[in-house]
Amino acid sequence: MTDVTATTAGPLALVGSGEFLPAMAEVDADLLDGRARRVAVLPTAAGPEGDRSVRRWFDLAHRHYAGLDAEVVEVDVRERAAAMDQRFVDLLDGVGMIYLSGGNPGHLADTLRGTPLDGAIARTWRGGAALAGCSAGAMALGRTTLTMRTHPVEGLGLAGPVATIPHFDRFGFARRIAGAVSSLVIDRGETVIGVDEMTAVVWSPADGTWRAAGAAKVWLVTPSGGRGQGHGHGEHVPLPMPAAT
Repeated sequence: MTDVTATTAGPLALVGSGEFLPAMAEVDADLLDGRARRVAVLPTAAGPEGDRSVRRWFDLAHRHYAGLDAEVVEVDVRERAAAMDQRFVDLLDGVGMIYLSGGNPGHLADTLRGTPLDGAIARTWRGGAALAGCSAGAMALGRTTLTMRTHPVEGLGLAGPVATIPHFDRFGFARRIAGAVSSLVIDRGETVIGVDEMTAVVWSPADGTWRAAGAAKVWLVTPSGGRGQGHGHGEHVPLPMPAAT
């Protein structure tokens, strides 16, 4: 287990839904507490959806973080070539938080994995910035990323051996993924979690624990894809340590 006293990493949040909406303002305020009021927003997962979708995420983020007295840094990376570009890497300088928003989780993981931007995200988080991913963003942050086709791919790995199923209280989408891949992924040593909408699970470097936050629950998913134990706001969630060092 990682010695949390040896890390300077910031907190890490896996969010089931609700990025840049009022319901998640308290979670975001806690993530930003004591950090630079600059948030790097990466709508990479929405890249395949085109300009309108990407612009919508940026606009929502600007309104949301203005209410938290924070500035948004637009990191408009949609394809792997852009993630290799130093111009986008430099945009992370001095930010207090990095946020990966929703869309296609496989596209997000494949676009960033192993690129200079991926490395900069890891360094910035490990240097003290907060890191959050919502929906596809949460899915991509683990060691294994579940995809819409229920075919897992290699994730970015920062959240450690955790595979996230967002929108878990929307049973159709979430349960199809859970039933199709949970046994396979758990057999590979992953912990599979379901995160309900407007809910997050947040790792704190101060004590090295994960806790649920928000309106609903975080669930440990069984090998059959069913609900295991659920954890409500403020409750400890027994998850492996993230890759904080």
